[in-house]
Amino acid sequence: MNLHFSPEDEAFRAEVRDWLETNLTGELAGARGLGGSGREHEHHDLRLAWERRLGEAGWIGLAWPEEAGGRGASLVRQVIFAEEYARADAPARVNHMGEHLLGPTLLAFGTEAQKERFLPPILRGEELWCQGYSEPDAGSDLANVQTVAVRDGDEWVITGQKVWTSLAQWADWCFVLARTDRTAPRHRGLSYLLCPMHQDGVEIRPIVQLTGTSEFNEVFFDGARTAADSVVGEVNDGWRVALATLAFERGVSTLAQQIGFGRELDAVVAAARARGLVADPVVRSRLVTTWIGLRLLRFNALRTMSGEGEPGPEASISKLAWATWHRALGRLAVDVLGPTVELPQHDRLRRLFLFTTADTIYGGSNQIQRNLLAERVLGLPKEPA
Repeated sequence: MNLHFSPEDEAFRAEVRDWLETNLTGELAGARGLGGSGREHEHHDLRLAWERRLGEAGWIGLAWPEEAGGRGASLVRQVIFAEEYARADAPARVNHMGEHLLGPTLLAFGTEAQKERFLPPILRGEELWCQGYSEPDAGSDLANVQTVAVRDGDEWVITGQKVWTSLAQWADWCFVLARTDRTAPRHRGLSYLLCPMHQDGVEIRPIVQLTGTSEFNEVFFDGARTAADSVVGEVNDGWRVALATLAFERGVSTLAQQIGFGRELDAVVAAARARGLVADPVVRSRLVTTWIGLRLLRFNALRTMSGEGEPGPEASISKLAWATWHRALGRLAVDVLGPTVELPQHDRLRRLFLFTTADTIYGGSNQIQRNLLAERVLGLPKEPA
């Protein structure tokens, strides 16, 4: 990793900083600091307007190749944009699923027609996406997917249930992992389909979380339809495509995620200062350890981004690391606040604690990530059935 900033890179930094300061004004000034884990309900319409402002200026798809409508930005410039975005306290993005998960997947596996249809609306901030992977009996064991897609002429008919579907209530489309050959072994016979959410065959039921908010949802597909050419990759080869999407989620996109983590850590440090705890050697040690841990997350994400080719199973390192770190941050917040955690002014940090209890479960539990790393990276024997 070479993070040397050339004069040209510093000029790019100045461009980004100036644009953010110029555009986070007026009505959009109220978007500063909004959103993030446990807070995705905050002013969604305002943040969507901000997403479209980013799209108009060409800041979405920064890392995408120019021929796909992106800027083809170098790793260094992606880092610069992330740093300046955090410095400006810009809001959490509303289309992480589209830009950082589906977009790279289509660039790697999609047809030209799929790229032409779906990439431009993501770049403009006009179409939002959600991920249809987990099911009641197929969470970390993703190969146990039971949702079925049956070919009917020029369409696929999808029937089944997905759960823990983040931001489904606002999504226009969902990338769905469904079983298209029920006679094939578990990891085979799966296909990766793109399905419109606004149709009679789709029902969304928000799940109330410990935080009292509803970022996750149950999604029921009851004869939902999508075009025959909506399969990404080959029919019955969806497992390979789905794993690639997970690798993008656990690798590259974590750099943007860490923007929010940094804000949360700053809030915990501020709370420790306010309560006079920064001089306590135990608290101070935990704060410093947490700060170091966040820097390590950043360097691991940069290392992942520096690699060539499609991300592999090593990307599980990222999910395992950030989930464990973030859960520990939530616990630190409660320990710093003590009984005052129940005061209204600490609502955000209280939600941080409640939300992060699930971090080591969703998106692949810590146990599953360790198994993946042991078996697919280190070559250790498989866990007994």
